[in-house]
Amino acid sequence: MGRGRAKAKQVKVARRLKYNTSGTDLDRLREELGVGASPSGEDDGDPYDDPYEDDTDEDLADRYADYPDDEDDEAGDDAPDGRGRR
Repeated sequence: MGRGRAKAKQVKVARRLKYNTSGTDLDRLREELGVGASPSGEDDGDPYDDPYEDDTDEDLADRYADYPDDEDDEAGDDAPDGRGRR
Protein backbone atom coordinates (compact mmCIF):
# COMPACT_ATOMS: atom_id res chain seq x y z
CA MET A 1 0.00 0.00 0.00
CA GLY A 2 1.02 3.60 -0.38
CA ARG A 3 2.11 3.22 -3.97
CA GLY A 4 -0.99 4.90 -5.36
CA ARG A 5 0.08 8.43 -4.47
CA ALA A 6 3.59 8.00 -5.91
CA LYS A 7 2.23 6.43 -9.08
CA ALA A 8 -0.32 9.23 -9.50
CA LYS A 9 2.45 11.80 -9.16
CA GLN A 10 4.57 9.99 -11.76
CA VAL A 11 1.61 9.85 -14.15
CA LYS A 12 0.98 13.56 -13.61
CA VAL A 13 4.60 14.44 -14.35
CA ALA A 14 4.68 12.14 -17.38
CA ARG A 15 1.53 13.69 -18.82
CA ARG A 16 2.84 17.19 -18.23
CA LEU A 17 6.06 16.31 -20.05
CA LYS A 18 4.25 14.58 -22.89
CA TYR A 19 1.61 17.18 -23.59
CA ASN A 20 3.43 20.36 -22.60
CA THR A 21 3.70 22.47 -25.74
CA SER A 22 5.86 25.25 -24.33
CA GLY A 23 9.60 25.33 -24.88
CA THR A 24 12.05 23.58 -22.63
CA ASP A 25 13.74 25.73 -20.01
CA LEU A 26 17.33 24.73 -20.65
CA ASP A 27 18.73 26.87 -17.84
CA ARG A 28 16.49 25.15 -15.29
CA LEU A 29 17.39 21.75 -16.71
CA ARG A 30 21.10 22.60 -16.48
CA GLU A 31 20.64 23.58 -12.82
CA GLU A 32 18.77 20.36 -12.02
CA LEU A 33 21.42 18.23 -13.67
CA GLY A 34 24.22 20.15 -12.00
CA VAL A 35 25.95 20.92 -15.27
CA GLY A 36 27.65 24.27 -15.66
CA ALA A 37 27.96 26.20 -18.87
CA SER A 38 31.26 26.03 -20.70
CA PRO A 39 33.66 28.69 -19.38
CA SER A 40 34.19 30.38 -22.72
CA GLY A 41 30.51 30.34 -23.58
CA GLU A 42 31.26 28.49 -26.80
CA ASP A 43 31.25 24.87 -27.80
CA ASP A 44 34.52 23.00 -27.64
CA GLY A 45 34.17 22.28 -31.33
CA ASP A 46 32.90 19.37 -33.30
CA PRO A 47 33.65 16.14 -31.41
CA TYR A 48 33.88 14.35 -34.75
CA ASP A 49 36.67 16.53 -36.15
CA ASP A 50 39.62 14.55 -37.46
CA PRO A 51 42.71 15.48 -35.40
CA TYR A 52 44.95 14.28 -38.24
CA GLU A 53 43.18 16.27 -40.95
CA ASP A 54 46.10 18.70 -41.35
CA ASP A 55 48.70 15.93 -41.69
CA THR A 56 49.94 15.44 -45.21
CA ASP A 57 51.66 12.40 -46.67
CA GLU A 58 55.03 14.13 -46.38
CA ASP A 59 54.48 14.82 -42.69
CA LEU A 60 53.61 11.18 -42.08
CA ALA A 61 56.63 10.02 -44.09
CA ASP A 62 58.90 12.29 -42.04
CA ARG A 63 57.33 11.07 -38.81
CA TYR A 64 58.02 7.40 -39.57
CA ALA A 65 61.35 7.83 -41.40
CA ASP A 66 63.35 7.12 -38.24
CA TYR A 67 61.84 3.66 -37.74
CA PRO A 68 63.92 0.74 -39.03
CA ASP A 69 62.80 -0.83 -42.26
CA ASP A 70 62.30 -4.54 -41.53
CA GLU A 71 62.01 -5.47 -45.21
CA ASP A 72 65.62 -4.45 -45.94
CA ASP A 73 66.95 -6.57 -43.06
CA GLU A 74 65.17 -9.72 -44.22
CA ALA A 75 65.90 -9.53 -47.95
CA GLY A 76 66.17 -13.05 -49.32
CA ASP A 77 64.61 -14.68 -46.23
CA ASP A 78 61.44 -16.23 -47.59
CA ALA A 79 61.23 -19.26 -45.30
CA PRO A 80 59.72 -18.78 -41.82
CA ASP A 81 62.66 -20.54 -40.13
CA GLY A 82 65.12 -17.88 -41.30
CA ARG A 83 66.71 -19.94 -44.07
CA GLY A 84 66.43 -18.28 -47.45
CA ARG A 85 65.95 -20.03 -50.79
CA ARG A 86 69.16 -20.73 -52.62
